[in-house]
Amino acid sequence: MAPFLLKRVVLALFVVLVVTLLVSFAIRLSGDPATMLMTGGQANFTAEDLDRIRKSIGIDRPFPIQYVHYMAGMLVGDFGRSFFGRQSVSDLIGRTLPATVLLAFASLLGSLAISIPLGIYAAVRRGSLVDQAIRFLSLIGLSFPNFWLAIMLVLVFSIRLHLLPPSGFFVAAGLVLPAATLALILSAINVRLVRTVMLDTLATQYILVARSKGLRERVVLYKHALRNCLIPLLTYIGLQFGDLLGGVVIVERVFNWPGMGSLAFDAISARDYPVLQGVITVLALMIVGVNLLVDIAYGIADPRVRVA
Repeated sequence: MAPFLLKRVVLALFVVLVVTLLVSFAIRLSGDPATMLMTGGQANFTAEDLDRIRKSIGIDRPFPIQYVHYMAGMLVGDFGRSFFGRQSVSDLIGRTLPATVLLAFASLLGSLAISIPLGIYAAVRRGSLVDQAIRFLSLIGLSFPNFWLAIMLVLVFSIRLHLLPPSGFFVAAGLVLPAATLALILSAINVRLVRTVMLDTLATQYILVARSKGLRERVVLYKHALRNCLIPLLTYIGLQFGDLLGGVVIVERVFNWPGMGSLAFDAISARDYPVLQGVITVLALMIVGVNLLVDIAYGIADPRVRVA
């Protein structure tokens, strides 16, 4: 088990290193933040002024030196300071991360609440009109961009029906629409997965034995079949966590949710390198961490995976 864990941890660290390197290099291709600091780039300024600004924010040094300095700070939880306002990036992330995590887990729970019952029902009623309708709706759900669905939900439930606020973080109702947007998108995938896994499980020998014993169908489905279906479903959801965080970033902006997505958008428009690097690094660490836990859990559950 120890070599398996060591291999997975080293691979995870390598992924984080590559992501931070690519992000640090790519965002520097977007332009010079020194011109943004000079009153939005509209005032008259000299080359000496730009050099002075670049030196004050630390981008006058070669890129390898900047990257090593950033990684050294990251190891102690210091992501630098924002170019605008000189606020600590770690503090900015600390204030916005809880909102992003709350939205992500609310969306995940909503997706499970939708996809598990529908997937089971579609598998049990295989080939029926209901099964075909569920599969058709899931196919449509896969075709919806999350930002378009978010706008449609706002138009219907906020503007037309006045049932839910279009944005907001300090009231519980403000969580409903952004979480529902992501939950519906995830459910379109997870319904099909639950249905497929449930069909395979219902065809196994132990399910046939359970039914031959005269157990009630509800007991067979929810006590025996569902328990085995949850293992691949939860594993896939762990791998799906990256897509979920990517969707959170977009949906946060649509609903003005004060999470890391809004922070990242503001950093992009202002070319605020430290903030954008910090946000993407934290998201990468979360994704890699979840996938690492999934790998470890799968290795514990199935010893055959350890030799792969």
